[in-house]
Amino acid sequence: MNYKQIHNTVVVRIDKGEELVDSLKTICKKLDIKLGSIKGIGATDKVTVGLMNTKTKKYQSKEFNGDHEITSLVGNITTMNGDVYLHLHVTLGNIEHKVFGGHLTSAVISVTFEGFIDIIDGQINREYNDEVGLNILQL
Repeated sequence: MNYKQIHNTVVVRIDKGEELVDSLKTICKKLDIKLGSIKGIGATDKVTVGLMNTKTKKYQSKEFNGDHEITSLVGNITTMNGDVYLHLHVTLGNIEHKVFGGHLTSAVISVTFEGFIDIIDGQINREYNDEVGLNILQL
């Protein structure tokens, strides 16, 4: 992984074989980013996405293997219990040009990932909300 900070934007490249979510979290920790947004594109050959089941309040995750384009990754950076917290969603395209997406749990980069982190001065924390079953923003 490589990155370059220009003012309040971090340009990110994550290389083949690297895990995307862990790499983004590492960058945020190294640069002490506590609040911001992430967007990017790339390719993966092993990805896990989830969908929140609102009745059970649990994520239903599924792993996909094989070539997939990351046509869009969007998310936000906050903190929870003093640690970086990433909330990421991804849209993926497959060999049949079908698109699907969900909450990104993990992705191994197969070619490259190019992204931008926009840093916001400040900090917003998250706290678990039992009613919805999610870690929600504390505003």
